Amino acid sequence: MEDHIVKPPASASVMLNGLEEQRKTLSALKVRSYIFLGAGILMIGGGIFLGGPITVLLICGAIPLITGIVMVARNSSRETEYQHQFKQTFIANALKEIDPSLQIDASDGLSESDFVASRLFSHRPDRYHSEDQIYGTAGKTRFSFSEVHAEYKTVTRTKNGTQEHWHTILKGIVFCADFNKNFRGSTIVSPRDLGDVISSWISSAIPVFSRDELVKLENPTFTKTFSTYSNDQVEARYILTPTLMERICELNNRCSQTISLSFTADHIFIAFPLNKNYFEAPVFKTLLDPDLLQEDLALIRFMYGIIHELDLNTRIWGKN
Repeated sequence: MEDHIVKPPASASVMLNGLEEQRKTLSALKVRSYIFLGAGILMIGGGIFLGGPITVLLICGAIPLITGIVMVARNSSRETEYQHQFKQTFIANALKEIDPSLQIDASDGLSESDFVASRLFSHRPDRYHSEDQIYGTAGKTRFSFSEVHAEYKTVTRTKNGTQEHWHTILKGIVFCADFNKNFRGSTIVSPRDLGDVISSWISSAIPVFSRDELVKLENPTFTKTFSTYSNDQVEARYILTPTLMERICELNNRCSQTISLSFTADHIFIAFPLNKNYFEAPVFKTLLDPDLLQEDLALIRFMYGIIHELDLNTRIWGKN
């Protein structure tokens, strides 16, 4: 995703100054807890290596070790509160600068049931987490986007027993918006590079996918990048007009990894694979460095801009 230089709103400066003091206190406490933990481990390990009465070693090492563990636990609650305040003050304020309707719910995200219902991916998650949902209305279009980390598990049997393996379905952001056309079926646009595994992509986890068929489209750039499947060929072409396909390609070109889209239940879902965890306040770096916040603000503007990018506010044939 492209970086954009975005200046933090002036009204956020006062908020950040207060949070910066919290950050300094928290970072100092975390350093102290790490020192106690390290000292306890070194005392126990060093004593065993050099030799000595085991009881004395355990007592001498256990005191700083337990102290460090207690401090880590207490710091965890402080950091949770610090992160919450950062999101509910600075991030919330930045959202209002973009559009007064925008809000953030730091503790909530896209539900697992909605993630599955989006039909973006065939695997049902065995482990799922979503947070930092930002939502609002741009013109006529209601939309939201959330950070998502979804994984599925496989188990292999070996001569030594069974082994669990975790595979990422998506680590990134899922954008959801009210689409500007009414439709009844489902159309899925997936990265073309899935190629050889497309049959498994369609099959087991959601049985209804077995009724989907490849949609042949006439935009060579689009078909080179994406594979499109739908349970209604006519409706898929009604949704994916030449103009929309061009806009999707332009949107995809602005991202570092190929996006996935689905059109289902009168909504558009877009999955953006991303490695960064957004909207998290740093602990060991100052909050007053504006460069630390550029990516977060750029992401918000990028997601908000999708409404215009895909022309979702132009309502078609009776869509309210």
